[in-house]
Amino acid sequence: MSKLSIGTVQFGLDYGIANKLGKVSFDEVQKILSEAKRHNIDTLDTAAAYGDSESVLGTSGVEQFDIITKLPEIPDNVKNITSYIEDSFFNSLKKLNVSKVYAFLLHRPDQLLSNSGDEIYKTLLNLKEQGLIKKIGASIYQPSELGDIYSKYNLELIQLPFNILDRRLIETGWLSKLKKMNVEIHVRSAFLQGLLLMSKSQRPEKFNCWNDLWVKWDYWLEENNITALEASIRYVLSVPEISKVIVGVDSTLQLKEIISAADGKLPLIPLELFSNDASLLNPSNWNKL
Repeated sequence: MSKLSIGTVQFGLDYGIANKLGKVSFDEVQKILSEAKRHNIDTLDTAAAYGDSESVLGTSGVEQFDIITKLPEIPDNVKNITSYIEDSFFNSLKKLNVSKVYAFLLHRPDQLLSNSGDEIYKTLLNLKEQGLIKKIGASIYQPSELGDIYSKYNLELIQLPFNILDRRLIETGWLSKLKKMNVEIHVRSAFLQGLLLMSKSQRPEKFNCWNDLWVKWDYWLEENNITALEASIRYVLSVPEISKVIVGVDSTLQLKEIISAADGKLPLIPLELFSNDASLLNPSNWNKL
């Protein structure tokens, strides 16, 4: 279970297509963190952009966890980029009630490719040299972003989407490239915001344009007597190059179910259970459907 990381966006926002409970209560957050500790889950993923998630974690007490947080998008009108980054970082530390974090990621890594890229990178390196950050990195949407970034900068941790339907990380060759460069790989969207876990009757109609894929998915699950949760979590955990799998949870029960589902065999996955359609794989595109 040490390969699991708790995603905390639901601790600060009402988030996710399958989230029926809304923002997680403070009491439930504390129970989730206790359950995580009990199963040797030692990493929490958060961000300044996740509502009051950082403050909730800070109030809960998270000194025993490795914390990963993210720099929000730098506005165009910022005159002193170094000060903006430092202020944002120290504000996150204050809210989290910690003296340092495991990693600090860019939420908008494309800003590294702007005229301010060198200053952004230098500022992050300076925070690392002060011992406040162990690793600097970026949260990206798709592997195609990596080529331009790594042509200029050496990031030590990359977070990106990956799941049983979204295997672009492997198909593009970036999984092996990152591993060879000794980059730590964290993946999110293991359940595609819960879409993979929905039955046919639960799945919103706007996703019917991928009916051929859903039919194959549902048939494969039934044929192999495996649940969507079991298949989804076992697949991402089975990839040895991946260091952490970030799972967002909105209850202790949900975390227990994920932990239970992770243990077991994974049947052979047919090649046709794969998509590279960004309209499906990137939830930010779903409001256009």
